[in-house]
Amino acid sequence: MSLDVTLAIASAVIGYIAGSLSFGYWIAKAKGVDIFAVGSRNPGATNVKRSVGSKAGNLVFILDFVKGLLATGWPLLLHGNSESGYVYGLIGLFAAVLGHSFSIFTGFRGGKGVATMLGGVAALMPLAALIGAVVWLILFYATRYVSVASIALALSLPIANWLSGQPSALLWVSVALAIVVIYRHKSNIIRLIKGQENRFERKKSARDSSEQSETTIEETK
Repeated sequence: MSLDVTLAIASAVIGYIAGSLSFGYWIAKAKGVDIFAVGSRNPGATNVKRSVGSKAGNLVFILDFVKGLLATGWPLLLHGNSESGYVYGLIGLFAAVLGHSFSIFTGFRGGKGVATMLGGVAALMPLAALIGAVVWLILFYATRYVSVASIALALSLPIANWLSGQPSALLWVSVALAIVVIYRHKSNIIRLIKGQENRFERKKSARDSSEQSETTIEETK
């Protein structure tokens, strides 16, 4: 298989720029909130939902998902489900996750990239993405820990690809993505072991929020 260097570079650049679009930061800023100064101090959907409100948080999740979907999906539209299409799509996916985590628009600050990763996975491996979403929902509602649900989602991807007999390239990519997500959640894992991780709760009244603000530190996306 021969790769078009120009297309590979374009996939990386477009993916990084798309991933860098920090919707969480901008939406929170429009509401008068500096998302890097509250809660977990990252622009992920969970922190926005907690600090700004459910509607804002849900919108951030959708937009972060879509940017991963588009960054990964457009090369597939050009090449279809071919080996080269997978490669360009994977370049776009990794670049988008990198851009989300280290956004050029926010001084190279960002979130953990789970929603963006899931959008890209939905384009590349829809069955694994569906299984991962179900795993996330089950673990989240069972534990109320976003970090636990996100790590379980990441781990489910290579397992789902292996069980469904997907191409080895997708299997190893899902392994790499799982490693990236787990690494990005290393601080959450430490807090889970120490029993200090915070469970997700809906945004409360101003009085309740002020009472709880001292405990909402370092949360996941």
